[in-house]
Order: sequence, then C-alpha cells, then structure tokens
Amino acid sequence: MSLSMITTTAWVPRGFAAPFPKKYDFDEAEFERIAELAKLQLDDAQEDLEEAQDDASEGEEASGDVSAPTGSKSKKGKESKVKQAAAAAIIDINDDDLKKYNLDNYDDDEEDETAGGVSDGQPMSIFGNIKSLAYYESNKEDPYITLDDANVEDEEDDREDLQVLATDNLVLAAKVEDELAHLEVYVYEDEADNLYVHHDIMLPAIPLCVEWLDLPVGKQGVAADAAANFVAIGTMDPDIEIWDLDTVDCMYPNAILGQGGKDNDGAVDKKKKKKKGKGKTANDQYHVDAVLSLAANRKHRNLLASASADKTVKLWDLNTATCAKSYTYHTDKVCSLAWHTVESTVLLSGSYDRTIVAADMRAPEATRPRWGVESDVENIRWDPHDPNFFFVSTENGIVHYHDVRMAPKNPTLTKAVWTLQAHDESVSSFDINAHVPGFMATGSGDRTVKLWNIQASGPSMVVSRDLDVGKVFSTQFAPDAEVAFRLAVAGSKGNLTVWDTSTNAAVRQAFASKLPNREDGDVEERMIGVEDDSSEESSDDEEEGGSGLADAKGSDDDNDESMGEE
Repeated sequence: MSLSMITTTAWVPRGFAAPFPKKYDFDEAEFERIAELAKLQLDDAQEDLEEAQDDASEGEEASGDVSAPTGSKSKKGKESKVKQAAAAAIIDINDDDLKKYNLDNYDDDEEDETAGGVSDGQPMSIFGNIKSLAYYESNKEDPYITLDDANVEDEEDDREDLQVLATDNLVLAAKVEDELAHLEVYVYEDEADNLYVHHDIMLPAIPLCVEWLDLPVGKQGVAADAAANFVAIGTMDPDIEIWDLDTVDCMYPNAILGQGGKDNDGAVDKKKKKKKGKGKTANDQYHVDAVLSLAANRKHRNLLASASADKTVKLWDLNTATCAKSYTYHTDKVCSLAWHTVESTVLLSGSYDRTIVAADMRAPEATRPRWGVESDVENIRWDPHDPNFFFVSTENGIVHYHDVRMAPKNPTLTKAVWTLQAHDESVSSFDINAHVPGFMATGSGDRTVKLWNIQASGPSMVVSRDLDVGKVFSTQFAPDAEVAFRLAVAGSKGNLTVWDTSTNAAVRQAFASKLPNREDGDVEERMIGVEDDSSEESSDDEEEGGSGLADAKGSDDDNDESMGEE
C-alpha cells in the first residue's frame, strides 16, 4: 500500500527566485562543513556504544553473576545490545570481504604516497594534490579531453531548463511518499497554464510546516540585508532546517536551528546538543519535540518564530542561528503562529490547550490577552485588511472572528464577533486573500474546499468543491496582486492543484468589482495540477494518509463539548 501526501504548502512571491538557480558545488569548504555536521552523528553512535557497554556491565554486577556462561539468556541479550551499538559506530576492517584490500597497509605503499603528494610534504585534501595538476586554458589544449564543444551546448540547455522567469511563482510543497520525506519546489507559470516540479530537497522526517524567508541565512560573503530566497522547514524532529531555494541538489541545509545547530562562533555547540529520544524536558535553547508552525517577521527580517509540541514558542535570530528567547505561556502543543501586520513585535499563537494568545515579544513578563475556543486550535490568521481582528479555525470545523481589542478577563468568557460552522470536520487549513477584501478559503478533512464572502454583512458561502486532493491539508492564496485569485490546494492524495478561482461563475459574481477586465459570458473553469504518479490510493488509503498527519501533529479526534455558537 502506497502512502503519498502533501502536508503543507507555501508560495514564493514573484521576483525573488534567481533567474538561473545554480547547481550545488561540493568544494573543500562545503566538505568541511558537512564533515562537522556528520561528526555529530558519529559522536552519537560512540555514546550509544559506551552506554550499551555500561548498561551491560551494570546488569552483570546487579545479577551477581559476572561469569555467567556464554549461552545464558541474560548475557546474550547484553552482548546483542553492545554489538548492535558497535556495528553502528565502527567498521571491522578484518572482515573477510575487506581483507583483500589490505587496509592496514593501505597508506604504506611508497608509490601511492608519491602519487598522492605526501612525500613532497604537501598536505592531502579530499581532492588529492590538485595543485600539481596541469591546467589548460581550453579543452582543446588538454590532450586528455576528447569530447567536443557539444557538451557546452548541453550545459546551456540544462541551464535553460532551470530558468525561472520574473513572472513565475514558486510553490513549495512538503511531501511524504512512503518512508521518504522531501520538499518539492514547483514553478507556476500562470500565463502558460503550467505547473511543474523544478527540484526537490530531501528531509530527515515528516514535514509539518514551511515558511519562506527573504533573508540569506548561513551564506558567506553576503550582506545580511540582501534579498534572498530561502525556506525554513519544521518536521517531526525538533530541529528547524533552513535551505537555499536557489541552489539545486543540495546535500545539507545552510543552517540548523536547534540541537544540531551552531553557537555564535560558528562551531558546533556540543553542550547544547542532545541525542534524539533524550533531553525531552523543554528548555530555553532549542525545541525537544516536533515543530508545528513557523512564522517569519517581515519587518524584522532576522526574526523567526517557531511553535512546538513541547508547548513552547521560540524566537530565533537568523543572523546567528541561535534562540533569542523562549516562551512557555501555553499548557499544550502550540500549533499555529502569526505576526501582527502593523505591530511587528506582537505574535499571535494558537494551542491545543484551546486558547489563543497575543503576546508582545518585547515584554515577556507582561500580561497577555487570551481567548478561548470550544476545541483544539488548528490555524490562526490576522485580518490583512483590518489589523484589529483575527481569525481562528478549530478541530470541530468552526471559524471564529475576534476583535483583539475585546479580550475577555477569562478565556471561558470569550465572545467572537461572528462564528461560522464552516465544515463538519476539522478546518485543517484556511486563508484570507490579501488583495481581495472579504475573500476567504477553507479546507477540511471532509475533502472539500469552500470559498466564502466574509464582508460586512457576515460570512456566506460562495462555492464548495472537491478538488480530488483527498483530505485537504493546505489552502493558500497566491501572494501577488496579478495572481490574487489563484489558490494552491493540496492534501492526502499527494498532488498539488492551483485553482484560478476567478474563472468560477459564483466567485465572479460575488467579487465582480475586483475583476474589472473580466468579460461577460461563460468562462471555462481553470485548474492546473501535477498529479502524483505513485498515488493510486483507494478511499481507505486516503483515510490512512489523513490520520497519519493527524497523529503526527498530535490531533485529538474525540468530540469536544462546544462552548456555544453565535
């Protein structure tokens, strides 16, 4: 049975992607950087080995039978544990298959030393003694190169294949296929009705949230205030990985926020590093559980907020890749974050403790307004057209609209401006159109996407559609005014669809004033998608895919008693 699903998506505004993304360059500096990161994994294996040996010794001493026979069950178990840890940390060079290579004397061969450049005192590098190699200004002068200039043309063709136009959008889709997790980077060509995968990034665990960044993180020789095209990714692991979207086929992230990160001097902070499965107590330096939400501050570009299943909210300084502050004002998993559009230091957070908090990050000890809802919070959004209001979607299918100036004295006394039963199941995703006032889209586990008119008269449904993406996990409007009506939708079937909602008759009627150039008459509805070739799930398979994400985020499927609905 094949499992394929897209857990979340994000748009990249036009003009930020490099016209010609570069291929990954594995040079000496990159090797040293990766070697340092990989050393952490080797250190883990060594520590596991030592702990296994210590556990075995303690077990033998406790039993009082250190000289137990080899065939005893207890000792076999201890030996097995030690051997498993040892196998993960070392390689036996005396193995029969390796003996023929004479690895013990591999470096003793005089000819090899001379060829490798050791005998003349030059240091070895991963590329050998490249300084002693002959250099030719052109391939024609090099007698060892027999290929013609056709290869140059092939390289130019490859370069053109990677080209991203200024009128293109990127769409980032976090995807899980069986046991593989990766981020697919799509190019959306609106005028050409084209959507395709440009490249992808392999991830260490199930991705749960992505956030586009316009700041160059971990780039040497680049000004801190320069424009960039990066992405931060939160997964089931506690670390946050940051990748350069303009580099294709990267092996390792540009920066890691968390346990595998670096200190202010750029060196690995071994004191902060903890092995997976250990150090589960929340702390002020890094997350210790899954990262459920990320929010980049668009005015203070070096600030990134993260929310985790460890019940904390953390504020990261992207210039130093360190945690600047940690907050613990929720009592359950924190699942959604949103920075205020005007007051750039105010962060809205929603939690499975069924509350929403608006906190000023400059005053961590100040009293924070708190609102309550009837079930677990799914997503939160500020109203882009009126900064005094915000939206909340919940696990039981309700969307609330709140006035931030009307904070209750007690969360149980919360009164919303309006409450909408949008779906029969969880509103797993929703978005507010930044360019079309009153235009809201919601997606649900009931497999439907609904478009709403939420202008002054109150919310009313415009259209409901099943876009055949399975359980809907993500609905996001495009960020640019030129493509304001494009809605990216993805879910448990593992495919991505971009719906041009302006081609829907009901939408044209509801928001006619925003479509002055649209001609009267019938318009063919426009949807662009790339289906997942490996996705042939039945209805039961989709159910399993949907529940898999719910389990990953720690969702509670029990029916909760409602606080009431206006």
